[in-house]
Amino acid sequence: MFPGHYIKLLTFVLHFSSQPVFKTLPGQKVSRLELGGALGSVQEKIFVASGSEVRGFTKRGKQFLSFETNLTESIRAMHVSGSDLFLCASYIYNHYCDCKDQHYYLSGDKISDVLCLPVEKFERITPILACQDRVLRILEGEWRRGFFVGTSAGKMVFIHIQEVTFHKWEIFNEKKRGGILCIDNFDIMGDGVKDILIGRDDGTVEVYGFDSANDPVLRFDHSLTESITSIQGGCVGKEGFDEIVLSTYSGWVSGLTTEPTHREAGPGEELKMSQEMQTKIASLRSELEQLQFKVVQERERYQHSSQSTTAVSAVPVFSINDKFTLNKDDASYSLILEVQMAIDNVLIQSDVPVDLLDVDKNSAVVSFSGCDSEPNGNFLLATYRCQANTTRLELKIRSIEGQYGMLQAYVTPRIQPKTCQVRQYQIKPLSLHQRSHVFDQNRPMNILSLTGQFSFAEIHSWMVFCLPEVPEKPPVGEDVVFYFQNTFLNTQLECSYRKGEGVFKSDNISTISILKDVLSKEATKRKINLNISYDISEESVGHTLKMIHPKLEYQLLLAKKVHLIDALKELQVHEGNTDFLIPEYRCILEEAEKLQEEYKKQPAHLERLYGALLVSFDVTSLYTSINHDRGIASVGKALSNSNFSNESKEFILAAIGQRRGHI
Repeated sequence: MFPGHYIKLLTFVLHFSSQPVFKTLPGQKVSRLELGGALGSVQEKIFVASGSEVRGFTKRGKQFLSFETNLTESIRAMHVSGSDLFLCASYIYNHYCDCKDQHYYLSGDKISDVLCLPVEKFERITPILACQDRVLRILEGEWRRGFFVGTSAGKMVFIHIQEVTFHKWEIFNEKKRGGILCIDNFDIMGDGVKDILIGRDDGTVEVYGFDSANDPVLRFDHSLTESITSIQGGCVGKEGFDEIVLSTYSGWVSGLTTEPTHREAGPGEELKMSQEMQTKIASLRSELEQLQFKVVQERERYQHSSQSTTAVSAVPVFSINDKFTLNKDDASYSLILEVQMAIDNVLIQSDVPVDLLDVDKNSAVVSFSGCDSEPNGNFLLATYRCQANTTRLELKIRSIEGQYGMLQAYVTPRIQPKTCQVRQYQIKPLSLHQRSHVFDQNRPMNILSLTGQFSFAEIHSWMVFCLPEVPEKPPVGEDVVFYFQNTFLNTQLECSYRKGEGVFKSDNISTISILKDVLSKEATKRKINLNISYDISEESVGHTLKMIHPKLEYQLLLAKKVHLIDALKELQVHEGNTDFLIPEYRCILEEAEKLQEEYKKQPAHLERLYGALLVSFDVTSLYTSINHDRGIASVGKALSNSNFSNESKEFILAAIGQRRGHI
């Protein structure tokens, strides 16, 4: 068991009263900061990456290194190990020793981070790259080591690598919290075993310890209002008391301390705050008052200068930290907007049909404006008005595959004069597909083949336009193979292409149909003739139905239960109890609130399944000279040989009937 006071006292938040030790002159934006030093010594030298330059400072601020790497891109990731420097741009990794180039590597996808296994322990340099295609690339060396990996989906994984690489354990993001931005190892619980400190992009701080079976267990969590950009454990504020120090997006440096802030009083004892704690609180209050006074002064000075007739008009500059990612769990997109100052309002505009979903953490008031749905018009126009001091806004957006266009967010902060920045996000034709590294060849496959006078770069640009998570830069080599999984239906797609040729396989006929339409349009824009052929599997129709069936049954049953709640409540009031009800109905009443909440969160889920069925059996774009009734007959055969409920069969037949009417 862990000492109880550690868990209890971690909830005390301390904003440190810091004193600057040194300050560099203004320059390019700092993209990365790392500590380094000679191997086996205290890592107290500061290395800063700005643009393509790396500078080194002592802890007193004396600059001892200025190294211009001559990279064509800005440095995104950096790791320092003794005299070895590991730098990464978007796709290129470089290794320098004593500022001399050793070797480089061109990654197949964007590089998110880099680290090197401890050289003093393994006597070999073993860099590891974490890339956006969910691949860890181990470059060289012999290894036997474990390390932690945090994902943008919020999962935490411990990877053990030796002759083969395997997951030792994994922490799932069951509470649907934000993505992991920073990790540290430190014994904050005081049991002699290093704990895992995690900082997430939704402002959550988590501490994981280990149980007797050496499995991770959540010991503590705390929520802030901004994303955590860095986290570190150590002794900072007071000797003898460990702390978690963290920084947030807007620049706050905060801490969680194990120092007792109060003690339990015995019988007849009076609770009195220690003199030291009283002094600390008084100092913090004084510092806060001074800061508030400075803010008022600067605000008045700014207002006076902006209203002066001789003042030069200038647009205030502010930065936005944004992320637009696909959530595999519910097949929706998460749009996160974070500003270093309070947000006044955010306008969301889309020229493609999308749905806005409720987010529990979102306290903004939303209002919708009427819009036209003409070509190149607006399908969505919504305004989110934020409460005071809101710096982070999270939205959830649900798209429809086959409908593609642009989503725009107009962000207006609470500053004068009023100014706005626009962020654009592309809704791709196969927007619900996510990169995968496995492909089941045993499924019935529909195959689309195309040939033509197009280059490798051209067909790769078409893939970038059609599918998410495809690297913008063409991979090295003459051909490439990508695997994808549909997050809504769990169907799959294989894309194999090279110069003048492309082959696409999917167990969902609608995926092939969408690809055919989009690729034809893109080729026509560039005046390229495509020779297109199909190999359609009728078995894939029944297979797709089986993939949809569990979701359809669940949603139909959920809707049925919700519609029974009011009637069951009336019976309960009339009879005075629920003893006369069968167990199924009693369970519905007991879970009424939960069922209604779930149904409220997904009001358009059945409509979405209906749309998926409409598209899945849209054979008109594929069969131009074949009887369309073949596809309908395949559906009837699949339904007759299935164990679908009558409600599911009626739902499916209604969708097919509507599609057949279009045919």
